[in-house]
Amino acid sequence: MLLPNTHETAELIEVVRITDPIRHFGADDLTGDEVAPWEAPQIDQVLALVGDLPDGEMRRCFSPGWGIRVHGPTGLLFQLAFCFHCHGVRLWGPAVPDGQQGLHSFDADSAPAQELLRRFRAAAERPA
Repeated sequence: MLLPNTHETAELIEVVRITDPIRHFGADDLTGDEVAPWEAPQIDQVLALVGDLPDGEMRRCFSPGWGIRVHGPTGLLFQLAFCFHCHGVRLWGPAVPDGQQGLHSFDADSAPAQELLRRFRAAAERPA
């Protein structure tokens, strides 16, 4: 998956367990339960996984269960909402060029996607 160039300035990732997936098709913000903050070196690892997501065939549901907010030195860069059922990911935010914003497909069964999902689940299991 192609990430905005600003991903290289990321300083913080907030992992979000999405509690109202229907609203994320066109919402301005990613809402849900914040389950973990990720900092270096996790940022580079996670963004590398996202960047390595191969294209897939998107289905219709787009009911995302997980998301991330990526922050840089001056604030929010972009957000991603992942639906591992329909193989769709929504990318949006102030640092995303118009041509990159929107829904993209990914292979949710690929190794990078499965590792990303494992990390999301592990983050949610850690005590706060």
